Amino acid sequence: MDTLDRLSEKLSIWLARLAGLFLVGMMGLACANMTLRAFDMPLKGTFELMGFLGAVGTGLSLAYAQRSKAHISVGLLMKHYPKSVRRVLAALTEAASCGFFLLAGLETADWAGFLVTTGELSETLRIAYHPFVFAAAAGCIAMAFVLMTDFLNTVTGRVEH
Repeated sequence: MDTLDRLSEKLSIWLARLAGLFLVGMMGLACANMTLRAFDMPLKGTFELMGFLGAVGTGLSLAYAQRSKAHISVGLLMKHYPKSVRRVLAALTEAASCGFFLLAGLETADWAGFLVTTGELSETLRIAYHPFVFAAAAGCIAMAFVLMTDFLNTVTGRVEH
């Protein structure tokens, strides 16, 4: 269990740092576009690239946000339940969320594979955008892994709810 926790933490931190690089890239691109726009030379495809970089940055940061418990959770009524009920509800929520993100990651990866097969290119820049889709899929699968470790920690009683 400790091995899974350490792996989950290291993976989420590594992906969050990578997401940070994409965020810095987005800021650089936006600043460059605004500066060049002042000289009537806007960068072609900025909107398209911002969308790709934003999707990847968001996907790659999901696991870290889950590890940090930075997501919004609705727990107004939870504090009134006994610990055993809270534990069961937390385990069910984590298991369902894990299944959802695993399915989302696999379906997104399947879509990226379809984009590779068809050779589809982005509309403005005419670049292959399947790597961005694969990266977003990897973020969803990493989120599922973190949720699985949370589920195992809840079921084994290593984490209190």
